[in-house]
Amino acid sequence: MNICVYGSSSDDIDKKYIEATERLGELMAEHGHGLVFGGGARGLMGAVARGVAGKNGSIIGVAPGFFNVDGVLFDKCTEFITTDTMRERKAVMEDRADAFIVTPGGMGTFEEFFEILTLKELGRHGKAIVIFNIDGYYDKLIQMLDESVEKKFMVPAIREIYTVLDDEEEILKYLEGYKTEVGRVFKF
Repeated sequence: MNICVYGSSSDDIDKKYIEATERLGELMAEHGHGLVFGGGARGLMGAVARGVAGKNGSIIGVAPGFFNVDGVLFDKCTEFITTDTMRERKAVMEDRADAFIVTPGGMGTFEEFFEILTLKELGRHGKAIVIFNIDGYYDKLIQMLDESVEKKFMVPAIREIYTVLDDEEEILKYLEGYKTEVGRVFKF
């Protein structure tokens, strides 16, 4: 399976995030899974790619051409797809992936997560979505999602279309046992 991993591009973050995400990449490759990601060499994007590359796994990098500057892109991808726009990048990543893992990140990662979650809610895909909640990074986001349900801004079924895990092995176990639900649309 090809797993899309979203995550930070910052190298300034605590090393615990980098180490956990690199270990995730290693386990993905050990389990025979490929990586689809935003092509970055830094932060958690670089960490997961280094993990997969270190175990000789398959890596599909996807980035817009304007990212092609020294040191930004991961140079050991099995395949690299250059797009014109960020929107096109996300569409290629979605199409090439069989599942999604959201590691800690900032604005771009949040945007990618909410887009893929919305597309699943609308029945545009039935692929697994896992929030990798390293050291409780996403606790407040999950709390916000729960509050949105409680205040009826979102239906309770939204909680069924993603899962939150904090262990790399458990993530892979979940993804490997996941049954895709294509076309399921939630009542609004």
